[in-house]
Amino acid sequence: MNELYQLIEAKIKASGYPGDIDGREFYNDISDEVEEKENGTYLFMIKKSDTLEYKGCMTIVDDEFDLHYVDIHDGEVSYHVDFDA
Repeated sequence: MNELYQLIEAKIKASGYPGDIDGREFYNDISDEVEEKENGTYLFMIKKSDTLEYKGCMTIVDDEFDLHYVDIHDGEVSYHVDFDA
């Protein structure tokens, strides 16, 4: 799992996002969105603070998910992270 968390952190940093990011925490935040959802493709939003939020798209199949992208909105600035690339 540590490789996955490191990959998440690397992709987010490559987007230009200057803030601190914890791959495990990010993964857990996204995983919480999957609970009790039926199979399908979903848009989601996770509000981390008054100025920081994640908006993205994922596909859920059974108990697994495929995160396609996330836009990290930090105040007025947005960073796009494409997890399919």
